[in-house]
Amino acid sequence: SLTLLDAVQGKNKERDYCILMLFLNCGLRISELVNLNVSDIQGDTIRVLGKGNKERTVYMGEACQEAIAAYNATLPPAIQEDVRRPLFLSQKKTKDGVSTDSRMSTNAIHRLVKKHILDAGLDPTQYSAHKLRHTAATLMLSRGVDVKTVQEVLGHEHLNTTEIYTHIENTELKIAAEANPVSKMAIEKKE
Repeated sequence: SLTLLDAVQGKNKERDYCILMLFLNCGLRISELVNLNVSDIQGDTIRVLGKGNKERTVYMGEACQEAIAAYNATLPPAIQEDVRRPLFLSQKKTKDGVSTDSRMSTNAIHRLVKKHILDAGLDPTQYSAHKLRHTAATLMLSRGVDVKTVQEVLGHEHLNTTEIYTHIENTELKIAAEANPVSKMAIEKKE
């Protein structure tokens, strides 16, 4: 995940970095990210409208808050002050070449995630916007966050959906145990 964040460059780097941070820090679904408005951000929290129109509050780390502030600072002052606007704006061009500010589409987010995955030298068949959500869940679990809390953060209705990530975590724990040199020691047989 750090490799991906470090590789973000280009004319929209603050916006793209912010989008990737929200996926990795908050475990948002792509539809949740696309539908965020500036008014949904209150200090260190985001009001997220999830599946089935269920609302939840997700906390952000400092780096994520700083990424949002850095992205917002790249926008013209009049747009910065509009709290009713979508958080992530596209710069679509109309037929006469005039730029219009509208909500970024799901497809645009997919494309930018794939672009940055390629730029980071990662395999785009192995990573996607949704995979970043998986990564966020796995990172939380690997840092000791309990599965019930991860369920709340991700907005899963059923715990068994979240428990898929504990299987991933358990696999990593098994690999770690097998990598320990002590696990390979032969036991002397006493006769």
